[in-house]
Amino acid sequence: MNLLSTLILSILWIFHSTATPLGYFSGSQGKPESLATLVNQVKPGTVVIIGEPHNNKLAQHGQIEVMSALRKAGFTVSVGMEFFSYPMQANLVAFRAGQLSEADFLKATAWGGDKFELYRDQVLFPLSAEGATTIAINAPRYLTTKIRQTGFSSLTADETALLPPNYQGGNANYRERFAIAAGPHLSPQTFDGYFNAQSVWDDTMAWQTAQFLANNPNHVFVIVVGEFHVQYGGGLPDRLKARGISSILTLSQVDHSVYSDEELEEELIPHPKYGARADFLWVF
Repeated sequence: MNLLSTLILSILWIFHSTATPLGYFSGSQGKPESLATLVNQVKPGTVVIIGEPHNNKLAQHGQIEVMSALRKAGFTVSVGMEFFSYPMQANLVAFRAGQLSEADFLKATAWGGDKFELYRDQVLFPLSAEGATTIAINAPRYLTTKIRQTGFSSLTADETALLPPNYQGGNANYRERFAIAAGPHLSPQTFDGYFNAQSVWDDTMAWQTAQFLANNPNHVFVIVVGEFHVQYGGGLPDRLKARGISSILTLSQVDHSVYSDEELEEELIPHPKYGARADFLWVF
């Protein structure tokens, strides 16, 4: 067992004996880090992507911790939410301004199965007095559902216009990992539809983010998104780079309970083919 493995397993033992989060780790080396180190790598115009396990209270508390640390460091923090499609932006603005009740907002945005109380604080976090805001960044669900079921060729002209300009799908490594994650759940006949829908989500979020930062270059833009979109840089980070965003910091939130200690150790160190899971990992 090498020194790094010994260190990680020692930390795991402490974690299990105290029931507190392991904390932050370097994605490139798997070594313990601090939130302050993460914040020190951020500058105005940086996109901070937080990849989460959905519907997890601890993960959502961790997101607020990161946002609060960025604000304390003097940054104007705006937020992008995967859970809302960009045509719904007016509803999001009205809700944040107190012009739309929460019940009406959730109905208007067709909120899904996750508990909104776990995301309310993220939506309301940006301070309007600072010019900060929350942005709906995803593609309309009916659009990606149609792409998944019947393909791009079935879209009407109006539906095609909702796609990002110069749309491109996910790269080869991302496609490969998507196939591994899907396993036997998708047949060869249905795989392309699901991957195309996933790729439209990524490229739409990148497009909306690039548009926001073009108009707000001094903001730090924190995106809350499902963790697979972040892992190994193949999804959303790749599409952000393609759309001209150069300052990107990724954080994967890793729930230790779904791994054995040995599996968790493997998650903390770079993959032999795909590299680092993220710039930083927060293990809880």
